[in-house]
Amino acid sequence: MIKRLPRWVEFGAFILAFSAGCINAIGLSGLTHQAISHLSGTATLAGSALANIDYATLFHLLVILLSFLLGAALSGLLLSGRSVKSGRQYDSLLLIEGILLILAMLLMHKGSIYGHFLASCACGIQNALATTYSGAIVRTTHVTGIFTDLGIMLGAKLRGESFDKRKGILFVLIILGFITGGTLGTILFSHFAFRALVAPAIICFVLALSYRIFVKNEPVIT
Repeated sequence: MIKRLPRWVEFGAFILAFSAGCINAIGLSGLTHQAISHLSGTATLAGSALANIDYATLFHLLVILLSFLLGAALSGLLLSGRSVKSGRQYDSLLLIEGILLILAMLLMHKGSIYGHFLASCACGIQNALATTYSGAIVRTTHVTGIFTDLGIMLGAKLRGESFDKRKGILFVLIILGFITGGTLGTILFSHFAFRALVAPAIICFVLALSYRIFVKNEPVIT
């Protein structure tokens, strides 16, 4: 049951979604106006590029997809099991994500598309941080699945089934985090351009430090 999830999950999910929304807004505001935190649009554009025989664009988009995949693979390498619990290397992954975002910022500030690849890799790491647990799918870099799951829950409630309030609250927090993060990202980009990526990088560093402190002061949750 979702009730078995540790209490820090809601807070962490909101902050990570906030960070992802910020990153995505910055990506959409600059360079090729390309989304960073999710891949549906990127995969569609890759198909369009292939149809138009635009191999340069196709290669660029495929590397973005691969970068996200590699980031998720890194999380899969360092994490084990299918439960969200303390004692794992979430802090290490958040630190790596923050570093990748700083490097992406430096490259994108110089007009280099390689920064886009690093930012995509960072989002891949983040999206794989939270895994499937007791029927709750926690994804923080996009909200399509979250809206779908929430809609299913509402439909089931109308059919007379019980509504998991904590699960619903978790999903709403992710949605709100992503939207408000997008607001901040847009505002920051208008003032600082790609230097705005420092904000989500700092969020990653603070979360990594906070989690490390939490683990040292709390028993491992199984």
